[in-house]
Amino acid sequence: MDNQSDTYEFLLVGFPGLPQKYHTLVALVMFTVYLISLFANGAVIALIVWGKNLHQPMYIIIANLALSDLLFDTITLPKIIARYWFGAGSISFLDCMFQLFWVHYLGSVDSYVIMMMAIDRYIAICLPLRYSSLITNKQIVCICGSLCMFATLIPSLNVIWHVQFPYCGSRKVNNCFCVNMAITPLACGDTALLNKVTFIFAMFTLLLPLFFIIFSYIIIIYTVCSSIVSGNRRKAIYTCTTHLFIIGMYYGPRLFVYAAFQLKLIFSLDISILLLILYTFIPHMANPIIYCLRAKEIKQTAAKIFKLRFKI
Repeated sequence: MDNQSDTYEFLLVGFPGLPQKYHTLVALVMFTVYLISLFANGAVIALIVWGKNLHQPMYIIIANLALSDLLFDTITLPKIIARYWFGAGSISFLDCMFQLFWVHYLGSVDSYVIMMMAIDRYIAICLPLRYSSLITNKQIVCICGSLCMFATLIPSLNVIWHVQFPYCGSRKVNNCFCVNMAITPLACGDTALLNKVTFIFAMFTLLLPLFFIIFSYIIIIYTVCSSIVSGNRRKAIYTCTTHLFIIGMYYGPRLFVYAAFQLKLIFSLDISILLLILYTFIPHMANPIIYCLRAKEIKQTAAKIFKLRFKI
């Protein structure tokens, strides 16, 4: 195992069927996506840290989501860009295991944080008089910290399990970064139990938060529709619709891809990787806009910083 971890390298294939002439274009698209995500999520984190009026439970949750998305993109996108821009697709065994851990860890964190956001909105809309007593900054920090610590368990076991296998066959990772579905088929040995266990853990990480999210938004929509103030009703329904779009983009394709892999459904590998790219990086760019930049307090803080910076 020591020799393997020191010398073994994988080759990130990316999109197996992509013609050479499109490599630069893909690199430019990925680079643009990374810049947008870096700027949008970085701006959200900076505004929330700087603005004392944003030190509220909802914005603490949003800051956690932005940080998770920013870390995920920083760990994965530069390697994809290098693969298509410079042809540097090789990745060491240890780096791949490092990426494998963080990809699944941060994916789990996103799922838990989105669940916390839905619960926060449920209490704020359905139990407004009890919100300040049920949700405090200290409680949110403790809960988010506990969820982040809990999220390390499954990815850690996943990586420990993977490093026990020898990798004596193909070195080609048919994906843009190291994930279970691309690494497990390269292992020499019986990986059936690993596939089943990781699938069960993945479904737990996705379905349990999704249950709380759906339940929360059903109650929210029912409460909002029962409101006699039509203006507030329209605003809340619009907010819920945009939130549900991001939630659907995050959970829907993930459940489909995991189920297809487990059931061994046959469809194009390029389509599978494209789905992975879309459901991973589009929400990372959209989250700051959907959850944050539309908020009144965020706009006021950004305007205040702009005025101080340029002395308008």
